[in-house]
Amino acid sequence: MDDTIAAISTPLGEGGIGIIRLSGKEAVSIANRMFVTPTGKTAARLASHSITYGYIKDGQDILDEVLLSVMLAPNSFTKEDVVEINCHGGLIPLRRVLDAAIKNGARLASPGEFTLRAFLNGRIDLTQAEAVCDIIQARTQESAAVALQQLSGGLSQRLSAISQELIGICAHVEAYIDFPEEDIELSTHDDILNQLQTLQDTLKTLSGTYDRGRFLREGLSIAIAGKPNVGKSSLLNSLMERDRAIVTPTPGTTRDTIEEYINVKGIPVRIIDTAGIRTADDLAESVGVNRSIMAIEAANIVLIVFDGTQHSLTHEDTSVINRTTNKTVIAIINKADQKVLLSDKDVKDALLHPLKERVYAGTVTLSAKTGQGIEDLKQAIFDCTMKVGFEPKEGILITNLRHKTAIDNTVSALTQAINCLKDSAPLEITALELTTALNYLGEITGTVTANDILNKIFEDFCIGK
Repeated sequence: MDDTIAAISTPLGEGGIGIIRLSGKEAVSIANRMFVTPTGKTAARLASHSITYGYIKDGQDILDEVLLSVMLAPNSFTKEDVVEINCHGGLIPLRRVLDAAIKNGARLASPGEFTLRAFLNGRIDLTQAEAVCDIIQARTQESAAVALQQLSGGLSQRLSAISQELIGICAHVEAYIDFPEEDIELSTHDDILNQLQTLQDTLKTLSGTYDRGRFLREGLSIAIAGKPNVGKSSLLNSLMERDRAIVTPTPGTTRDTIEEYINVKGIPVRIIDTAGIRTADDLAESVGVNRSIMAIEAANIVLIVFDGTQHSLTHEDTSVINRTTNKTVIAIINKADQKVLLSDKDVKDALLHPLKERVYAGTVTLSAKTGQGIEDLKQAIFDCTMKVGFEPKEGILITNLRHKTAIDNTVSALTQAINCLKDSAPLEITALELTTALNYLGEITGTVTANDILNKIFEDFCIGK
């Protein structure tokens, strides 16, 4: 925390602007040794929260023409002195300016270290820190809106109100422990029980939003499956609205899984094109088939593609169906731009036998080549997602498994406290369970935080954030 850190905060590559960020007590001093305006003014003479034109120099060599911003503590993202250098957005100028900052005393930042400092300095709590990463990784407007709500403190405020009420109950119980000659009157005893049960119900409701929140944050995993040459890669291209996968008339062209994200009515969907499932003599194709089977097993929904120009299902079609045990399946009869011979009833009967092995979510007839029926497929995916667990709602959503686990642990501790009160157990035990519940809540916002939790959270961040 005593070091001044520096990093490139924009993606590497060619662009109009690239940003080098410094944070720490020496940020301005380091910038002062590198930056100068055409009139000779240095960084130390610049007003806070201003942006100034000038040059970054290494000795007498000019490294880049830049705009430099100074944000003095505590009014910055990290609550430390922060300097941001807007360079030209090429790899060479960014690397040269970063090297100059390190040469002048900065240390290269670790992944997420700027946000970690914001948390440790009290600028944001842990849920807000995690929301920063969620905003960066958001793939739809809806998932970005949920993350922004958490970043603005929506979840923190809800949990803080619950914590404050629980602290009040703890204080009440502790008071009676300190004065054992006083007995809790029945009305007070009932009031505490009612309060705890209300808090418990509130937390259960909050925990119950996780499935919806998870879909928005992580997206839905959908595998496109089928025998070779039924149009799986063409379907991926049609859903992506661009040529993402190679398409040829030769069966077995796709040798590996291809993953991309699409937006289906606000839900981020990770769509996986798989190799055609069949017995393969070729080693590369055999590996691809095994990866396809693994993708099907991991998917939330499987799109089984059938060749609509065939008269009936083949042994290979049946083999693919048998791979979708306990899966939600949407059947796709492809090649609707040609004469469709395959019966919807034959497909449905095959998927519904035996019924208990999968959830049949309907059949869509389409042409992956022309795009006919693609909107019908997207609607079917959305409708299917509703059944799987997503339902758009107003209010706070839990999107992080860590948060859900801590809330569920809190509910469990409250259950123990309620049982202790009902069974007239010693108040010391009740107080212990209430303290445990408070500690679990504290883990969510970072009031109570172990180093391993911090390490796990921030290791997923990019460097420079």
